[in-house]
Amino acid sequence: MVNKHVVLHTAPHVKKPQDVPTIMRNVVYALLPIVAYAVYQFGISVLALVIVTTLACLGTERFFGWMGGKPNSLGDWSSTITGILLALTLPPGFPLWMGALAGIAGIAIGKAVFGGIGFNVFNPALVGRAFVQAAFPVAITTGTPAFFSGRFTEFVPSTLTLPFLIPPETAEWAKQVAVDGFSGATPLALYKFQHVATAPLDLFSGAVAGSAGETSAILILLCGLYLIVRQMMNWKIPAWIFVGVLATSGVLHLINPAKCADPLFMLFSGGLMLGAMFMASDMVGSPLTPRGVMIYGLLIGGLTVVIRVYGSLSEGIMYAILLGNAATPLIDAFTQPRLFGALPRKKSA
Repeated sequence: MVNKHVVLHTAPHVKKPQDVPTIMRNVVYALLPIVAYAVYQFGISVLALVIVTTLACLGTERFFGWMGGKPNSLGDWSSTITGILLALTLPPGFPLWMGALAGIAGIAIGKAVFGGIGFNVFNPALVGRAFVQAAFPVAITTGTPAFFSGRFTEFVPSTLTLPFLIPPETAEWAKQVAVDGFSGATPLALYKFQHVATAPLDLFSGAVAGSAGETSAILILLCGLYLIVRQMMNWKIPAWIFVGVLATSGVLHLINPAKCADPLFMLFSGGLMLGAMFMASDMVGSPLTPRGVMIYGLLIGGLTVVIRVYGSLSEGIMYAILLGNAATPLIDAFTQPRLFGALPRKKSA
């Protein structure tokens, strides 16, 4: 007599041989070309910044795990991703001690207080970036010239600034390394405050100043495509963000072209590509339902343009993603599909 057992369980019924460390490790692989181009563009200061922020994130993760009596969780690669992404959102010449503080704040405030991986509401890298933007507003907006001479043999002077000391003047240093006409302003700042537009080809290729990893839109797209092909990223999230940016900037540009740049400029400038591909698509902080993903993406895209145009800051992707993360539980609750066969609730008298 054959003993047969029928096992009943909820979806998913077909599972892929992928776990969290595997997915996270592939995200690190996807980020490595962006890091390599940032080092090629800005030199060893970026390499040092990536190392410091990553070590700060790993050390903070291990400290809170040890304090809570939890096993070592560094093998899931999530803190490594946070450290790399955080460095890519910072200026290339950002002082290293400030980068270390950003890494500590990102893990402590953005992850550990919520209970660790899988429980955090906000993207930890953006939490760390928001922390240093509030604490060090001058340093976070100080640019570095791209492709300056000697970038592989010397640090940007502000990189090695000691704690609580004023960093050297970047403009004066730029003259010494023969970078003519360097203003330190990003393409978004140039357009917002000086009404100077940057050529789309420069935005697409990365021949502009900006945060360490946000300059080359084509490279970021290709690295994100790697994760999409491996089915390790929900491609609909960045797609809906792009739709939100194009639609909102298109309407505002038609209304007032002097105040709002054209949609292509809005799409390829600043940290939009990096944020849309690698931060907004975080599995923990993004909605689960198809309608929720659409609302989430359109919300982030629209808020990014509104903050850029009407806010006091030239960039808006960071706050747009954080607001999208905060709205995710509400979006998920609002867009939950009705159970099959369930009747609508009757309103009480």
